[in-house]
Amino acid sequence: MGAADAVPGVSGGTIALIVGIYERLVSALAGLSVADVATVVALVPRLGSRDGRATVAETLRALDVPFLAVLGAGVVSAVVTVASVVDVAYTQYPGLTFAFFFGLIAASVVVLIGEVAVDTPGRIGAALGGFALAFAVSAQATAGTLPDGLAVMVVTGAVAICAMVLPGVSGSLILLTLGKYETMTSAVSTAVDAVAAGALGDAVAPVATLAAFSLGALAGVLTFARVVQWALAEYRAATVTFLVALMAGALRAPAVRIADATAAWTVGSVAPLVAAGVVGAAAVLVLDATTDDLDY
Repeated sequence: MGAADAVPGVSGGTIALIVGIYERLVSALAGLSVADVATVVALVPRLGSRDGRATVAETLRALDVPFLAVLGAGVVSAVVTVASVVDVAYTQYPGLTFAFFFGLIAASVVVLIGEVAVDTPGRIGAALGGFALAFAVSAQATAGTLPDGLAVMVVTGAVAICAMVLPGVSGSLILLTLGKYETMTSAVSTAVDAVAAGALGDAVAPVATLAAFSLGALAGVLTFARVVQWALAEYRAATVTFLVALMAGALRAPAVRIADATAAWTVGSVAPLVAAGVVGAAAVLVLDATTDDLDY
């Protein structure tokens, strides 16, 4: 999910939907509250006893915190490792990279098409609305003109994380549209390099930027997850149809990037793109096949 979110035009929510953890993720996020955090903090003094530790562990399991912690660790590790590789591929081989992600998203739609229901006017409207929204948002992004500052990064984090929760809507594309994609990737790279070199003073500014973004993201995801959870509980068929339609509409983003990166459409230029797309699609089909029977 972290690697996918690092690429404009690709959503980590798509990965969550493919492997079957999307609803659990939304439910876990929606279930968290300030009161829950206060409850856990109040139990900390009891960690000295066996019964106290058991109570804390039971409380954390009830809130699905271990699941969120493991998933979060994976996302963060991707941000500081895999994302760097993806960024190089995105910069040096944009056509092949986005052909791979086009195949990934297209296969995801095929895998999830059985969940789509367009048998009522409301569900038809959800499908059309989801496709139109992603198609519009996934247009070639142009950098925005938001000012700099930590307060702006808090707002940016809240907006971008909402997109990351939705399959088919890329949080990185939102950052690119707001003119903050380079700010975030630069902050991650600079902070990692500074810490690795032992120059902690140089890490203060980028870490502050990342902290402000994370604060906004936390507030945004805890709020928005409740909206998605309510929609899934009350209008499951229409909501799933909307989410899959989002993914279909999002195919515009990689398609545009592939076209921009291809100077001439010849057999020699198209064959590698097709191969990359097939590899992306195969990755999803294998992932779906190997995770289909897993109980999360």
